[in-house]
Amino acid sequence: QVQLVESGGGLVQPGGSLRLSCAARGSSFRFNAMAWYRQVPGKEREMVARITGVGSPIYADSVKGRFTISTDNARSTLYLQMNGLKPDDTAVYYCNRYAGAMYPWGQGTQVTVSS
Repeated sequence: QVQLVESGGGLVQPGGSLRLSCAARGSSFRFNAMAWYRQVPGKEREMVARITGVGSPIYADSVKGRFTISTDNARSTLYLQMNGLKPDDTAVYYCNRYAGAMYPWGQGTQVTVSS
């Protein structure tokens, strides 16, 4: 069973930056069709960025120009570089597939943007 682990969240001021990481337990795992999602209380989980195996990222309008999704060369780790953070970016961030069978959701990593 794949266990997704998100990390890198924290408390930052508006305009600050964070770099989130997503990894799967198991050294031989290779990501494909992966995305970053976020969820806030009372709202549905939304996809904020996705990337294919050939590195063609797609972003939600709300984060376009500020967030960058990427993987390492081995496709063992998924990253989300978040710049120019806004209070509305406050959420729990998760990684998972965007196509095909979804993995079990990890615990997510909390991002809080506040002054």
